[in-house]
Amino acid sequence: MADVKILAERKDKTIYREGDATVKVFGASYPKSDVLNEALNQARVEETGLNIPSIRSVSLIDGKWAITLDYIEGRTLQELMDENPDKIDEYLEKFVDLQLEVQSKRAPMLNKLKDKMNRKISSLTDVSATIRYELHTRLDGMPKHVKVCHGDFNPSNIIVKDDGTMYILDWSHATQGNGSADAARTYLLFSLHQPELAEKYMNLYCEKSDTAKQYVQQWLPIVAASQMVKGVEEEREFLSKWIDVVDYQ
Repeated sequence: MADVKILAERKDKTIYREGDATVKVFGASYPKSDVLNEALNQARVEETGLNIPSIRSVSLIDGKWAITLDYIEGRTLQELMDENPDKIDEYLEKFVDLQLEVQSKRAPMLNKLKDKMNRKISSLTDVSATIRYELHTRLDGMPKHVKVCHGDFNPSNIIVKDDGTMYILDWSHATQGNGSADAARTYLLFSLHQPELAEKYMNLYCEKSDTAKQYVQQWLPIVAASQMVKGVEEEREFLSKWIDVVDYQ
C-alpha cells in the first residue's frame, strides 16, 4: 500500500495523498447529494479541457463517502506569493489570466449561478427581509451569462508545477453564470485574507477583461450574502458591511 499523507483536515472532510492520488473523505453526516454534485462538477469542468485534477472514483471508505482524484505535484500559488513578495505582480497577472481562461469555457450542464445565489440569499435568516428583497431584486436585474465560474477562485486553490503549469483545485462551488460575480467573490476573499492585494486584483481583472469596476462592484453585496451563509463567525462583521451597501431608488 502506498504511503498515506494527510494534506488538509477540516470539520467535515479530510484530504490525504495516497501514492499518485488525492482522496477527499467526507464526514459521516455530509450529505450524499453534495458529494455526488461535487464529483459531477469536477467531471463537467474536466470536459472543458482546463487543467484540473482528473476524477477517478466516488466510493465509500469505512462508511464515509470519498472522491478520489489525480494528485498534482507542485506548490500552491499562495505559497509562492508568500515566499516571493517581489514577484507578487507577476503572480497576480498569471492568476487573473487563469481566471479569464476559466471564464472563457462553457459547461452547459453546470448549475446556474443565479439559482444558487437566490437560494443562498433566501436562507440568510439573520438579515432583514428588506435587505433580502433588495438583494434578490439586484440579482434578478444582473445580466445572465453562461461562463464557467469557479466559486472560490483564490491562490490557495491553484497548484503550480515545477514547469510552471497551473492546475485549479476544488470545483465544489462551480456554476455557470456571470464572470463578474466570480471576480467579486475573489475580491472579497482577498479583502478578507490579503487586503493589500484586493484593489490591485480588482484593477487588473477589470483591465484585462475590459469590465467596468462599477459593474463588478454591483455584485459585491450579493456575493457577500452568499459567503455569509457559510456562517464563519470571524467573517460576519466584515460581510455584513458589504451586504448593507445597497442602492435604494
